[in-house]
Amino acid sequence: MTRQPSRARERIRQDLVADPGVVEAIVAAVHEQVPVYAALDDARLPEVRAIAAWGLERLLGLWATDGTLDAADLRRFRGIAAARAADGRPVQAVLRAYRVAGTVLTDAVAARPPALPAEDAFALARMLLATLDTLSEEMATAYAATSEDLAADRDRALRLLLDDLVAGRHASAGATADRSARLGVRLPDPCCLLVAESVAPDRPDPSHDTARELLDALAPPSAEVTCVATVRGSRAVLLLPAGAAARAGAVLGERAWRGCAVTGPGLDRVAVAHRLAADALDTAPAHAHLPGRVLTDADAHVLALLAGRPAAAPDRIARLVLGPLADPGQRHLLDAVTAYVDEGSASAAARALHVHPQSLRYRLRRVRDLTGRDPRVPWHRLTLDIARTIRD
Repeated sequence: MTRQPSRARERIRQDLVADPGVVEAIVAAVHEQVPVYAALDDARLPEVRAIAAWGLERLLGLWATDGTLDAADLRRFRGIAAARAADGRPVQAVLRAYRVAGTVLTDAVAARPPALPAEDAFALARMLLATLDTLSEEMATAYAATSEDLAADRDRALRLLLDDLVAGRHASAGATADRSARLGVRLPDPCCLLVAESVAPDRPDPSHDTARELLDALAPPSAEVTCVATVRGSRAVLLLPAGAAARAGAVLGERAWRGCAVTGPGLDRVAVAHRLAADALDTAPAHAHLPGRVLTDADAHVLALLAGRPAAAPDRIARLVLGPLADPGQRHLLDAVTAYVDEGSASAAARALHVHPQSLRYRLRRVRDLTGRDPRVPWHRLTLDIARTIRD
């Protein structure tokens, strides 16, 4: 049963609902006090803000009318809990966020003059305690049921896990580890994130079966780690052991596919790696896709630099491209690249360095062996030239 709103409670309800600063104070407190929410990026904060705004208005309405949560409220909270189970955010953290929000709400009510009668203040406390008790039970039950459903469909659960990593829905490596443990898997770390697409003119979007077949070709089942594949639009996304990058070029080439492999990111950086690889596939010129080779994180960083949105500092990009050539002991090889690029041919470069042409060609082969980049190949020559230029 609900009663007619008291004038004092209704006035405060209207004031707080109309004040955007209250919602911002709730979001800021949750962001600061709940560790899982502290790492949320700007793309996910609007969701928290929308839930806070709805919760604020609903709780104040219950207080103003001495009401209780209805069936629609409970369905909504169960849906929130199910979503959190799917993205791996612990239900305990969600409930703590509601408790923090309740504290901010109480402070906001207390700060509104004139002072509340004791009856209204006690009513607020009773409403918050009863509401938190009810939603805790409902959300815990829904969270557990969703977790069990996901674990029962292991392939789907693993795809959802990678989808959430790619979308940046995990706040920390610890959250990923907890979710992996619930599924009974250990993801590769360090890892290789491979984003791949077909080069056929009329290529259809890949299916999950296609992505799985690609995964099996690149990383046969292992007792040590579990590799995962999913689909994002027209591309397959694979989370592989770091060493799988060396086989990717041949496997993709056999299937008339191309890709970009970013190796070494921690599991909490998968979303960044995916953006880097996807942008590289969007912007790489055709001649960058060499037979039997995938684009690497070094290529992706160079492409980001050329597009005016570098994802790393120039000195790190130079190190990624040059590899061992950045060591002082390999200066003669870097000089060979510089001369070859500047002079335009091995013979002219040899004359500039006062060495025999055969010695210059040997040095260029060593550059290819050490870096995987052949200065005689236009795309490789460009990336080497950019790297040695920004290094200087």
